[in-house]
Amino acid sequence: AMILHKLLVIGAQFLLPVAGTDNVPHLNVEQLCEGIAKQGGVTFRDPAVAQEKKNCLESEQAIRDELVKQWPNFSAADKTHCVNESLMGGESSYTELLTCLEMARDVRTMRNEQQGLENQPRNTRAKRSQPGGAKPQ
Repeated sequence: AMILHKLLVIGAQFLLPVAGTDNVPHLNVEQLCEGIAKQGGVTFRDPAVAQEKKNCLESEQAIRDELVKQWPNFSAADKTHCVNESLMGGESSYTELLTCLEMARDVRTMRNEQQGLENQPRNTRAKRSQPGGAKPQ
């Protein structure tokens, strides 16, 4: 019964759009950074693990600060999609969220540029592709 309850809660998260993508969400990166720090195979009492975790948390905070600056420049649809995606796996990361947003923006820009080229008259494209500025015969 407990597992079913957890699955229902997780399932409900997928159905609900993220409320208010006006602000950068607060992600719990603690679990992620602890996992990254422990990947070295040493015990958590090892000072190197504590330092790795601290470095990870500081890095994630720096990425969050960058996200706050760039947040207004991303489309609402991309923010909703990427925030939902970053929350899906359980361990959240600002690095992952920023990467998702940047990739979505870049793909949209490339598509818009391609559509712009496709909408140009053919003879305009032919003239532009001729080397040395020579006019077509």
